[in-house]
Amino acid sequence: MALDRLLDLSSDLTTRSVFLFGPRQTGKTTLLRLRYPTAPWFSLLQGDVFLRLSANPGRLREELENTDPNAGPVVIDEIQKLPALLDDVHDLIERQGFRFVLTGSSPVKLRRGGTNLLGGRARVRELMPLVSAEIPEFDLGRALLHGTIPSIYLSDQPRLDLEAYCGTYLQLEVQAEGLVRGIEPFSRFLRSAARRSGEQIVFERVASEAQVPARTVREFYQVLTDTLLGVMLDPIEPGRRSRRIVSRGKFYLFDVGVAHALAGTTALDDHTAEYGRALEQLIFMEIRAWRSYRRDDRPFGFWRTTDGMEVDFLLGSQAAIEVKATANATRADTRGLADIAGEADFRRRILVCREPVRRIVDGIEILPIHTFLDELWSGKV
Repeated sequence: MALDRLLDLSSDLTTRSVFLFGPRQTGKTTLLRLRYPTAPWFSLLQGDVFLRLSANPGRLREELENTDPNAGPVVIDEIQKLPALLDDVHDLIERQGFRFVLTGSSPVKLRRGGTNLLGGRARVRELMPLVSAEIPEFDLGRALLHGTIPSIYLSDQPRLDLEAYCGTYLQLEVQAEGLVRGIEPFSRFLRSAARRSGEQIVFERVASEAQVPARTVREFYQVLTDTLLGVMLDPIEPGRRSRRIVSRGKFYLFDVGVAHALAGTTALDDHTAEYGRALEQLIFMEIRAWRSYRRDDRPFGFWRTTDGMEVDFLLGSQAAIEVKATANATRADTRGLADIAGEADFRRRILVCREPVRRIVDGIEILPIHTFLDELWSGKV
C-alpha cells in the first residue's frame, strides 16, 4: 500500500537538483517511483549498477547520452555508496543542465569524504516517517506504540519488524560505515538514549547507565544526529529575556516506535508517564515534519526556566504548545502556558491532550489530539 506523501519536490526541481535524505525505510524510493515513474534510474543498491559505475563513474554520462535534460529528473538511489559519482553529476548539471534527485539514508558519508554536496547546486530535503495527515483513518494508539515508519506502521507484525529494523540499523549504519569503534557500548548507549528520548540530555547520567565515558556519549549522540536518527531541540527565549532559561537541549529519536523497540517497551498504558512521553514525541515529530515540508522558518524550541517552569514547544512568538496525556485537564496542566504569557504575547497558547472536545480556559486552548493535528496540517497553528 503506497500512501501519498506531503513532501513536494516539484518546486525545487524546476531550477535545482535535490538531495533527498531520510532514515532507512521512510519511503524515499517509493515516493520517487510514484512521482517520477519514467525517470532514468540508477540504484546503487543493485550490485550490477554499483559495479558498473564504481569501475567507471564516467559511464553515467555515457548512459545519459540520449536523455533530454529537460525531460525530468534523473534519480540516483543511495548516492552515499558511491560519493565519487558526484563529480560526474556536477559536470552534467553544469554543462548540460540535468537535474538529479540523489537519495541517501544520511549525508554523513558524503561529508566525511569531503564532498561539498554539489556546492549549493542542489537543495537538501528530508523525508521523515509518516505523519497523521498522510494516513487515512490515522490510528493514534498504533502510531504511539509502533511509530510511523511506513513499512512498520502498515505491517501485520510491527513489533517484529521494529526489532529487525533496529538490528539492521546497528549492522548497516554503524558497523558497515565504521561510525563507532565498538558495537556493544553503542548498543548500551542506544538503550539509554531511547529511554530518555525527549528529555534534556545529561551526558554524565547517560554515560553511567551505558557504562561508557561521557565524552563517548557525546560522540554517540553526534552519530545519531549525523545519520538523521535523532535531533536536538534547543531551549529558546520567548521574548523579553526577563528570566533565566536552562541551557541543555532535549534530544528526540526520529521515530517513537524505534525509541520503544530500543528501550524494550512492548505496551503503553494511557495512565503512565511512558504514554505521556510517547505522545509528546509524536507531537514533536509532527511539528518537525510540518516545518520541514512547509519550510516554516519560525524559531522552534522549548522553554524551561531555571526555576522549573516549562512549555514543551514554542513556534516563534506565534504558538506555545504543551502536551499532556490527561483526559481531564486542570490548572496544574496549564501552569507553564499561563506563566509564559508574561514573557511574550503568543497568538495561541495550546494544551494538546486527550480531552474529547475543545474548550478555552483563561485564554488557553484545550485541544483534542486529532483537532490539533488537523489544525497543524491545515496551517492554522
